[in-house]
Amino acid sequence: MQVAAELQRAHHHHQRHKQDTPMCRQIQLTISDHTTAGDDDGEDLFIPPLNFAMVDNGIFRSGFPEPANFSFLQTLGLRSIIYLCPEPYPEANMEFLKSNGIKLFQFGIEGHKEPFVNIPEDTIREALKVVLDVRNHPVIIHCKRGKHRTGCLVGCYRKLQKWCLSSVFDEYQRFAAAKARVSDQRFVELFDISSLKHFPIPFSCLKRKR
Repeated sequence: MQVAAELQRAHHHHQRHKQDTPMCRQIQLTISDHTTAGDDDGEDLFIPPLNFAMVDNGIFRSGFPEPANFSFLQTLGLRSIIYLCPEPYPEANMEFLKSNGIKLFQFGIEGHKEPFVNIPEDTIREALKVVLDVRNHPVIIHCKRGKHRTGCLVGCYRKLQKWCLSSVFDEYQRFAAAKARVSDQRFVELFDISSLKHFPIPFSCLKRKR
């Protein structure tokens, strides 16, 4: 009789467990459905500019920011923008800069295609001085697509960080992809950083742990 009672209690416990299980699943499905609906709303989503990436603490890179990217850029707390194209900055972008207290540094580099690429070394050097000045941080560097002109400036900056050339070129090629230019990489390889070595290098990768 005692064995039969134990078996009966075990059977009732199993039946209760089976009844409880669907309710747990239903709660999980309800939460999942609610989350999906929130994502579809799109109100709290940010859109980074094309080819956006962090270069180092307080330094970013991207393609040309569109109005749809402005909300995202506000989250970076930018002080400065380095613009590497000769064309005038659009009115909508200028209004965004004014309303957010962001300073524009424009270095007009023509976007010629190979074999007519002519990257002005002096212009890149002046742009690097802006990047090196922490008073301009956070700063974002951009051109049209964030590939060639931006890639050259970041590549020269990496040389100041003492990156080996193979790593510099790997990074350049990740952004340029099929549009990678031998002339850009040759420019970075030959770029003389000696006149900039007296600038403090405040970058995170050079900070040694004590």
